[in-house]
Amino acid sequence: MRRKYLFLGILGLLFLSAFCVADEGGEEEDKPKVDDDIGKSRDGLKTDDEAVQREEEAIKLDGLSVAQMKEMRDKAEKHVFQAEVNRMMKLIINSLYKNKEIFLRELISNASDALDKIRFLSLTDKSALSATEELTIKIKADKENGVLHVTDTGIGMTKDELVNNLGTIAKSGTSDFLTKLGDATSATETSDLIGQFGVGFYSSFLVSDRVVVTSKHNDDEQYIWESDASSFTVSKDPRGNTLGRGTTVSLFLKEEAQDFLEQNTIKDLIKKYSQFINFNIYLWSSKTEMVDEPIEEEEEKKEEKKEETPDEKKDEEDDEDGKVEEEKDEKPKTKQVEKTTWDWELCNSNKPIWTRKPAEIDDKEYNEFYKAFSKDSEEPLSHTHFTAEGEVTFRSILYIPKSGPSDQFQNYGKKLDSIKMYVRRVFITDNFEDMMPKYLAFVRGIVDSDDLPLNVSRETLQQHKLLKVIKKKLVRKTLDMIKKIGKDDYEKFWKEYSTNVKLGVMEDHSNRTRLAKLLRFLSSNSETEMTSLAEYVERMKEKQDSIFFMAGNSRKEVEKSPFVERLLKKGYEVLYLVEPVDEYCMQSLPEFDGKKFQNVAKEGLKLDDSEKSKEHKEAKEKEYEPLITWLKDSALKDKIEKATISERLTTSPCALVASTYGWSANMERIMKAQAYAKAKDPSQEFYASQKKTLEVNPRHPLIKELKRRVEANKEDKTAEDLAVVMFETAVLRSGYGLPDTLGFAGRIERMLRMSMDVSLDEKIDEEPEEEEEKDDDSDEVDADDDDDSVDDDSKATEKASTTKEADGEKTEETEKLSDVKIQAEPEEQKVQAEPEEQKEDAAPHHDHEDL
Repeated sequence: MRRKYLFLGILGLLFLSAFCVADEGGEEEDKPKVDDDIGKSRDGLKTDDEAVQREEEAIKLDGLSVAQMKEMRDKAEKHVFQAEVNRMMKLIINSLYKNKEIFLRELISNASDALDKIRFLSLTDKSALSATEELTIKIKADKENGVLHVTDTGIGMTKDELVNNLGTIAKSGTSDFLTKLGDATSATETSDLIGQFGVGFYSSFLVSDRVVVTSKHNDDEQYIWESDASSFTVSKDPRGNTLGRGTTVSLFLKEEAQDFLEQNTIKDLIKKYSQFINFNIYLWSSKTEMVDEPIEEEEEKKEEKKEETPDEKKDEEDDEDGKVEEEKDEKPKTKQVEKTTWDWELCNSNKPIWTRKPAEIDDKEYNEFYKAFSKDSEEPLSHTHFTAEGEVTFRSILYIPKSGPSDQFQNYGKKLDSIKMYVRRVFITDNFEDMMPKYLAFVRGIVDSDDLPLNVSRETLQQHKLLKVIKKKLVRKTLDMIKKIGKDDYEKFWKEYSTNVKLGVMEDHSNRTRLAKLLRFLSSNSETEMTSLAEYVERMKEKQDSIFFMAGNSRKEVEKSPFVERLLKKGYEVLYLVEPVDEYCMQSLPEFDGKKFQNVAKEGLKLDDSEKSKEHKEAKEKEYEPLITWLKDSALKDKIEKATISERLTTSPCALVASTYGWSANMERIMKAQAYAKAKDPSQEFYASQKKTLEVNPRHPLIKELKRRVEANKEDKTAEDLAVVMFETAVLRSGYGLPDTLGFAGRIERMLRMSMDVSLDEKIDEEPEEEEEKDDDSDEVDADDDDDSVDDDSKATEKASTTKEADGEKTEETEKLSDVKIQAEPEEQKVQAEPEEQKEDAAPHHDHEDL
């Protein structure tokens, strides 16, 4: 038995041990495995091996696997873009440039580059200038053959360079030259080179059918390159070395381009585009002048014989024996003769002074340069010369003329040519819309940069963020220049350009603080001198928090305004805004130096915040509560927003105050006077229809009497009439317009009647009627009498005498009648001048509605 139990126990142990081993194996299988290559997980870094595979899978085309894509790319044939030369030339000639006159600018720029290149080489190799040391550009027009020659004494071109540079489109010889130089020369020296694109030369075909280039390089013989825009030839010049060194471009002009052979046309183009090139540009030109030439003896004798008369000849023969010999040292006789002379004329005498340092230039040079490029006869008011560095580097000279354009505000916002843009001293454009803001359109000047983004045609600038940088710097420099103007000159500047500065405050938010410092206004502080906002702030009282201003038509008007009475009495300074744009300007200025602006004709005026003044005001408001309520709810119910006790009045009984965002009287007048204002414009009607606040002066006797009447009887019609008249006078005194002027005139007439003890029921005398028929009958009778007297021949003498006596009597009577009529006419005219509406006013009913 025991053995049996032992055997069963051993089996059980074995079974349990097997079960435990199996359970441990399962646990091992359930444990998560850790991958050795974590990098290949999709959650790993994107720079792993599978990243390339995923990118390839993303690139694959429809129907193509990654392997097929690789195979296709490996076996693909590579080609270079080809261009159809003839078609490319047509595009360059006909589509690249906007103006045909550009060709001369491009040829002169190429010549300037050639001269710069030989000048660079001569710095290290003095023999480079052995052929000729002259560095010039010469232009000659051959009208007979229709050819224009442009010659320079630059570096010239070898035969290979003629083929490569002129025969390859968009190949810039200047760029190759710079590449070869590398770091041999400084960036300042190489910045004088103009060429960039390698297509400027082909602008020659804009005006010519055939172009011939003759060139001589120091390292080669003289060759001729010739082309008609479809093909070109290169040959050795059979004449030998005629240039010494340099290049001549000969243009055989088209019929429609013959005007470019005229001297004046060429001069104008040189001055427009290339007047600031570093090298002298000469034009073969003629001038006609009167020259004194001696007269030969034979000619003199012939002329004398022609001029002699027969009588003179006889006198000469008679006096021949008595003649005295003339002195031998008598001057020979001369005559004025027109003579045409040909010579090389310098066309670019003006040098780019902006490339020099400001310390090296005096005011005389600046003024002469201004007159030269602006064609202004007067000297400038001020100037600034600076070099800007940073994101973009450019040099500039800006001027403020003494007088602005007469039509600057008629053409406000239109394109102006006041700022001229140059790139490496070559004129590009003066058509700027965003280079200078509209309010600074009067500023004239030049901007020259080496790294501006140009279109290939060099006629326009690309839209680029650098232009905004240039604009920002130009505006800042201009405002600094204005700020530095002396006191005497600033008065001239302000008289001429004050409106521009105020428009700048309204338009240029980024420079508003700078512009605010330039503002000048009339002030109660001085009757003659204008004041700046900074000076006003310095003179402010200790507890004054606002800058007070009053806008109106003239200084006299604003000085007598009821709104400034209390301010002036307490010694506060008030700015007088007497120009139409002034109030617009102030509305655009939220504050200056921490001080807010307060229009004294609007709500919000606070003069004294002390507890004593508050208590006094509260007491007055309580005392006048019945009058204020009666004015708002009864007498002036539909005319005002509310009535309050005034803090700004001293001598006036009342005034009409606009709301904070409403129109003042001055602004209302300006808005109604707009020439192009839309009738019943909703936006304007909103401001114009806003009711205003009536402020009353509790110390005025009229207000006190009105208060007494209202307290005695609120239904008093006379009190209502007085309230209406006082309101209308307040409207006029505050500068607003009355909507019912006839009603106001009627009420004033009624008050006059009452003050003069004229009955309100007394009517106007009727105009007497004249009898015109009797006068006509008498005229007819007189005419008949005259006819009878003429017809009767037998009694002519008697009738004549009788008629004279009768006429004399009639004349006397007529004169008496005319005197009577003359005396009576003024009374009749007075009656006629009375308006018909006055008859209604004179009626016996005279209640409040009639008033």
